[in-house]
Amino acid sequence: MRITTGSDHAGISLKKDLIAHLETLGHDVRDVGTHNNNSCDYPDFAQAVGAAVGGGDADWGLLVCGTGIGMCMAVNKMNNIRAAVVSDTFSARMTRLHNDANVLCIGERVVGGGLAIDIVNAWLEARFEGGRHQRRVDKMMALADSSQS
Repeated sequence: MRITTGSDHAGISLKKDLIAHLETLGHDVRDVGTHNNNSCDYPDFAQAVGAAVGGGDADWGLLVCGTGIGMCMAVNKMNNIRAAVVSDTFSARMTRLHNDANVLCIGERVVGGGLAIDIVNAWLEARFEGGRHQRRVDKMMALADSSQS
């Protein structure tokens, strides 16, 4: 899978660990930054990941900040994005099975490294179930169109 990752300064350490894990699994990982610990603005990296996923240059996105919340809120403003902030494996699995999430957001200040790897694994291994869930995802995505009127 092609996975684009991004973080702000509060998520850079966990992001680096998750990139290493994803690469050992054989995924093609592109890191859009940040690449240092200097204070920066998380929406910039959410936008870069969202553009890659929403535009088809990446299959999935992974965003890490202090809590995961800011990244999730920012990237969900973009077209074709279904992002979820997750701090447990059950939610990671369900966000793929029922919501077809294409961006995973994690908080470095909330989730430890071992659990973060378990979350990523659960998310990557789950497959969207479709069926009745597809109707709901379609309705959810149509909300973006209706808000433009």
